[in-house]
Amino acid sequence: MSTCESIRGAAALKALRKARGLSLADTARSLIDTARRLGQPLDSSATSVQRSVARWESTKRPILPGNRYQLLLAHLYARGADGQIALGSGSDFVQLLDALAHLGEAETQLRELRSLLVRTATDDGTGLLALLGPTTQPSMAAALADPARVDDALLAGMRAAVGDVNSQVGSLPFARLQLLLAPVIESCRRLLAGDVPEPLRPELRTVAAQAYTLAGRLAFETRDDHASRALYAAATDAAGQLGAPWRRAVVHMSHALVRLYSVPGIEAARELVGAAVRDARTGDSVRVRARAHALQAEIAARSGAERHAQTALSLAWYDLDRNVDGDPAPTSFTADHLRGFEGLCELYVGDAAVAHDVFASSAEALDSPRERVQRAIVSTDQALACIRLDAPERAADLLHACVDSTASTGGRVPALRLRQARKELCPWRREGFVADLDDHLIDVLGS
Repeated sequence: MSTCESIRGAAALKALRKARGLSLADTARSLIDTARRLGQPLDSSATSVQRSVARWESTKRPILPGNRYQLLLAHLYARGADGQIALGSGSDFVQLLDALAHLGEAETQLRELRSLLVRTATDDGTGLLALLGPTTQPSMAAALADPARVDDALLAGMRAAVGDVNSQVGSLPFARLQLLLAPVIESCRRLLAGDVPEPLRPELRTVAAQAYTLAGRLAFETRDDHASRALYAAATDAAGQLGAPWRRAVVHMSHALVRLYSVPGIEAARELVGAAVRDARTGDSVRVRARAHALQAEIAARSGAERHAQTALSLAWYDLDRNVDGDPAPTSFTADHLRGFEGLCELYVGDAAVAHDVFASSAEALDSPRERVQRAIVSTDQALACIRLDAPERAADLLHACVDSTASTGGRVPALRLRQARKELCPWRREGFVADLDDHLIDVLGS
């Protein structure tokens, strides 16, 4: 981090403080009051805290606030003068995160801070418009009254809100994420039916396709399959009008995974995966094409078609090894994700020992909060591999961690995988380690 960058962060902190009309002493008292309200009172005096604030804003050698002070600053700047929480684009909270980044804070710490504030904002059922940001909320109200007033800034705010909700998967329960996304879903529906300026309609459809796809997945996770189907249909329609086949492929793939677990058999999922592969092959994203081939491999493996599964896996690796310069979705699918699919193919039509090792490596690599649900799924698959390797006790150990993860997110797919793995432990049902797992399942999941 350069001195220039840190001074820029210090200036941003000072600008935030002054925009609130706070003196150094006012800020110190506000931080002390915030700490007391959070049940974490500071031992330091107001004078000491004031000196800390001054050091953060120094024009010569500013310092980065410690983690505790970062949390207090986050709570202070997340609320406006009206007491409402605003975490979206243009908010003081986002400006605070930018300032901390310039002062040298790591991206992982900033993500954790953001996740904590999102959770806090929704703990009591309020703050559900927090992700729309202070400028997006009034702009959206005006646009809903007159769709001709939609502008680029509003669409950017809506896109950011969808991204924020998506980033919280694995950190917040799915039911709460649904509530956070609901304002954007309803706004997309109403604006698409209105007289939005024609040059802005493609971007509106892009936001709508992303929002509906995520909402379809969230509805599935909360066991509302009827709503899920309707949302995926809307997402497919919106993406289909964009002239970018890879975007519709993304919708098909998400829908395919949902259908795989909500409809008996795999034929419905196979049809959607086939449609995704066709769109991906004519689209501009190599990474999306790799993911489509990986899903094709999973469907083939579940059907017992080993040769087809290996062919699709080879195509996925080929796609993944290609240059991603100019790819519109360069981070949408990685080698770590593909290894999980590789493990599934080994599990169903290959070597269980190889599957176990692949799953273990993949689970270890999926370490971000956003990948928590996927990590739980991979770990349950690793447990299945253990069972097939006649290591049921090791499988039970893995499943204990999956129970806790599933309970915290409310994930439907991990829960279904857990149920499958537990059934395969039936030959050892009289063993103590299975009884312990059953007790854990009942205590945490109620089943």
